[in-house]
Amino acid sequence: MTDAQILLAVLLTPLLSAVLIACFLRRRGTLASYLSVAAAAGICAFSYLAIQASEAGPIRAAVDWLHFGNFTVSMGFLFNGEAATMLTMVAFVGLLIHVFSLGYMADDKAKGRFFGGLSIFMFSMIGIILADNLIMIFVFWELVGFSSYMLIGHYLDTDEAAAASKKAFIVNRIGDLGFLVGIVYAYWHFGTTNLEAMGAAVNADPSSISWVIAALLMCGFIGKSAQFPLHVWLPDAMAGPTPVSALIHAATMVAAGVYFLIRIAFLFPESVLGGIAILGTSVAVYAGFCAYGQNDIKKILAYSTLSQLGYMSAAFGLGYPGIALFHLITHAFFKALLFLGAGSIIHGCHHEQDIFKMGGIFKKMPITSITFFIGVLALCGVYGFAGFYSKDAILVAGGLNSTVIFVLLTLGAFLTAGYMGRLVWIVFFGKPKSDAASHAHESGFSMVLPLIILAVLSVVGGWIGVWPEATGEIIRNNLEHLHDAEGHDAMHIKVMILGSAAWIVGLLGSLFFYGVGKNGDALHNRAKPVYEFLKARLWFDEIYDFYVAKVQHRFAVLLSFLDIFLIKGIFVRGSAGLVGLVGTCSRSLHVGNIHGYVYWFLAGIILLWAFAAGVAL
Repeated sequence: MTDAQILLAVLLTPLLSAVLIACFLRRRGTLASYLSVAAAAGICAFSYLAIQASEAGPIRAAVDWLHFGNFTVSMGFLFNGEAATMLTMVAFVGLLIHVFSLGYMADDKAKGRFFGGLSIFMFSMIGIILADNLIMIFVFWELVGFSSYMLIGHYLDTDEAAAASKKAFIVNRIGDLGFLVGIVYAYWHFGTTNLEAMGAAVNADPSSISWVIAALLMCGFIGKSAQFPLHVWLPDAMAGPTPVSALIHAATMVAAGVYFLIRIAFLFPESVLGGIAILGTSVAVYAGFCAYGQNDIKKILAYSTLSQLGYMSAAFGLGYPGIALFHLITHAFFKALLFLGAGSIIHGCHHEQDIFKMGGIFKKMPITSITFFIGVLALCGVYGFAGFYSKDAILVAGGLNSTVIFVLLTLGAFLTAGYMGRLVWIVFFGKPKSDAASHAHESGFSMVLPLIILAVLSVVGGWIGVWPEATGEIIRNNLEHLHDAEGHDAMHIKVMILGSAAWIVGLLGSLFFYGVGKNGDALHNRAKPVYEFLKARLWFDEIYDFYVAKVQHRFAVLLSFLDIFLIKGIFVRGSAGLVGLVGTCSRSLHVGNIHGYVYWFLAGIILLWAFAAGVAL
């Protein structure tokens, strides 16, 4: 096989699986699940061949797709270092989540549809990774949005899942509108949407960088990676099955936005990068506080994901895209572990998700508990675990560039240890606090095996020396650049001290404050106003609901009125339309509805007053 054929096999393998399941296996869930897992294994095999082939240099291949006059849309591959890194993570973590799903979804009546959705998602995500131009990225970007909508709404008979899937779809479309306008502007500005061609143009003339293009393209990242102000969809998306939360909302889809930024890093001027750093830092701290107001184990992890995405954004904004990619990869390992661990707990507790109805899980589910602890330590940035190396680099970069960002990111690390400690002490220790928890049991082999493998990766995943050269080049380069920066050694010692203090104080502080296996939330009992404030999450959802219902809807009604009565009625139909308008208004006088009569009565009084007062003369 040629290099291009290998990449094509990586892309089309999950599509073939999705087509076969959709056409023939929708009612044969077991066979569909095995086919989807086999496709995920095939992706891993072909990805390995692609990485081996890319050691000689980036792989490029393209074919013309559409022609519109002088405008040609191409479908092509650009497989370089960052693409190889991302593909390695998506392929391997995706396979583990597929295997886990065999056990988790075993009794689901619609698992054929579920595994078909997983396959179409893998196809869409791989398309984003391999694409060599903005238009192709956008096509697969929208396919990722569609597959996310389908998987979040898998439990379509529940109102929560239906609302969450629609919310995720609509909120992402808002960001994608800016993304689409940015693509059009980029083509108008550069005469191409090819990534390498735009990069060459920027290298030849740095003044060609446009902050408007960068800001518009960044809108896609804000939506997909759930950053301010479009972050509201991610916590609600936990209504989907837990493997979906692990695959889409922890390891891959939300990370696609960060990967996209890394892919087009050459388009960003300093002014926009500074804004991204501030935005990411704000999200990291905000999400950390919100997690303390959540009792659902998956929503706590969802806010943790928001926080870690903020760290990635901050690293990119500080000028270290390789370090952002580094944290993206390590985060995928330990956050997929945490979500799958949560799924194992939920499955063992008969689908109970409230942490205050659990307790004593360590004795009931020891393997799940130990692997979950490893994920927590990696997330908190404990020395020797994968999360330490990437988070340490981000904090050092923050300290060398901005004291404010450094302080806030360190605060975020402390908050992370605190809310994860809260989860651990309440869920795993003490006595069971519900019948479901008292009957909890360890999960089967297909669910435990991915946990063990991810636990290992949550330790060794941060050791750059074990990575293939083709997949670690951009990360190594950024780490070397950071290491050579003036003041690095002193800042690294400072980060080691403060970072270690953050996780130690956070974990121990949560132990003393919340206690072991307590029945109620100590923060709610001791400081209810603070708890309610954190639970409200700054009322973003309420503000958006008010805007949609009271502003946007009424504006839409006004536009509809102008369209029907003014444009279609008078401008198009002329005098006939005017007569029809008068007739419609006259008919409303005799609708038999007292509310209508009241309005006309008030209008008559106002008109009478106008004539009597001389206003209408």
